Formats: sequence, structure tokens, C-alpha cells
Amino acid sequence: MKEWMDAIVKPVAGAGLELRQVPVPVPGPGEVLIKVHKTAICGTDVHIYNWDPWAAQHITHPPMTIGHEYVGEIAAMGEGVTGLTIGQRVSGEGHITCHRCRNCHTGNIQWCKNTTSVGVDRDGAFAEYLCIPQTNVIPISEDLDEDVVAFFDAFGNATHTALMWTLVGEDVLITGAGPIGIIAAGICKYAGARRVIITDLNDYRLGLAKKMGVDYAVNTGREDLREIMKQAGLTEGFDVGLEMSGSAAAFRQMCSVMRNGGKISLLGLGKPNVEVPMNDIICKGLTLQGIYGRKMDNWHQMSYMVQGGLDLSPVITHRFHYTDFEKGFAAMNSGNSGKVILDWTK
Repeated sequence: MKEWMDAIVKPVAGAGLELRQVPVPVPGPGEVLIKVHKTAICGTDVHIYNWDPWAAQHITHPPMTIGHEYVGEIAAMGEGVTGLTIGQRVSGEGHITCHRCRNCHTGNIQWCKNTTSVGVDRDGAFAEYLCIPQTNVIPISEDLDEDVVAFFDAFGNATHTALMWTLVGEDVLITGAGPIGIIAAGICKYAGARRVIITDLNDYRLGLAKKMGVDYAVNTGREDLREIMKQAGLTEGFDVGLEMSGSAAAFRQMCSVMRNGGKISLLGLGKPNVEVPMNDIICKGLTLQGIYGRKMDNWHQMSYMVQGGLDLSPVITHRFHYTDFEKGFAAMNSGNSGKVILDWTK
């Protein structure tokens, strides 16, 4: 195995990334070295590339390799690793937890107070090799398309958000047609929702949502959501809301069109001090659930949904070799993209 590898690195506290040679990590006890095949660019990676306030707050020790959405194969294993084999196809849960706190002990590792994140707090997957703990390694079936598995991390966020509530026969509003919102729309239709309506201001991404099977893709900059609801036969409001945008205006509109007793999942991170429509929440008896990351069983649900016929290929809009990563980030920053895949196999 070579001692040096290519990696996409945040070199300093500022905008941009660099392709550098860095040492290949060596797996310690209980760790697994993964040879990366494909990666996907996430919104978090775009924050880091652009060096916005979120990135400045969270990326505290550049230089570091970024990236956390990937698929690959096991290249080496440290002492004590069991149940895995060299060459096995895998991905990995990007939140590395402490296994000691109350939530870890009760199976709610998505709420571990001591979480460290791959590609944010420690070196990530935009490299030829990645090292993570065995407990975070997720075996991946050979019959799954690697381009799709590359963004299972994001798929997991959408799965956690959407499947928080019963969806069969329900009417669902999704605010925010970014890649995770679009994926969530496909999950809702797959899971038996009656009507799925998604809102955004970006016509390109609303078009992708239509390819994923939404019933109505609404540009709220020029269309009246309540009129669309009438056309869709919604008489009392939405049963389930998935807030993916982080937009205060979108959240207020969502609360205003929910039926009494409706349920809302909140995934999109908003700006500080977002005004909350308390009267709608209280008087309608709405249930709000914050969503962070994935539950571990979401990884199994993802594989099974894809094997059962959920087609996520429409959300993939660009593919590049990793040496052309600048083109990938340009596509993401343009807003006219879905998921962007980087190939590390060539």
C-alpha cells in the first residue's frame, strides 16, 4: 500500500480547497481503513469551501481533509476488528460517538453529546483512503449502485426526517427542494403518502423534484400554495410537514397550512433568532421534532428501499473525476444541481 495519497484539503481558514498529497492513515486498534471509490458533495462541504460563518465556527484546525459522503472497500483493519473482510464494500456513519453518554447507552446515538464528525472535526472522505472506527463501518450490498450509495449519508438525513411520522395516506408538505428535500419527497411517495407537495424558489430543483415523483412542485415566489392545495384536494391542511430549507418564511408558511394536530420534522438549519409562529403551533396542537443526522437503523431502511424499487438516480445531476472537484463545487454553488458525484477509482 502506498504511503501517500491524494486528498481534497481545506488548507487554511479561508475560501477554497486544495488537492494535496497527504499521508495514508494507518488503522489503529478497532479501526478500519477504507479505499474510497465514490464520494458525493454535501451542502456542508459547500459551506466549508465557501468559508461562511458556519464553517468558520466549526472547522477549527485546518489543514484537514473534508468530505463525509462516500462508498468504498475495506483495505486494511486494525487489531481487534472482527466480522469484516478485506475487499468488502462499505460506507460509514459519519457521526463518531462516545458510547458512554446516556443517549449512547439507550440506543439514541444520533443525540450523543460528544459526537465528532468525519470531514468536519477529523479528516474526511475526500481522499483515496479514509480511516474510521469499526463501529461506524456500514456493510453495503454488492447489488447497489455505488453512485447512489455515495450519498447514503444525505439519504439517511432524508429518511430520518420523513419516516419520523406515519406517511400512508397522508398529505405531506416539504419546504426546500435541495437534494435532501428532493430525496425525502421520493421517500414519502414510496412510503405511501397521498399527496406530496414541495416548495422552493429554484425552478431547476423544483424540476428535479418532479422527476422524483412529487405531485406538485410550487415556486412560492410566483405561485399561491393555498390555491395548489385546493387543486390537490386538501381540505383541512397538511398532515405532515418536512422543513428542509432553514427559511423562517417557509417555516411560518408551513405552520399556517398544517391541519390541527399536524406533525412537523425540522431538518433545515436556520439563522439565529428565527421568529417562531407560536400561536399556530399552540392553537393547532402541532408536534415539532428536531432532526439531526441519522438513526443507525436508517442505514438498513435505505438499502431496503432502494432494493425495493425507490429510484434515486434523478437526484444525481453531475459526475466528475476527483481532480475536477472545482467543477463539482461550482455546480453546487450555482444552485442548478442535485447531487454531485466525485469518482476516485480512475
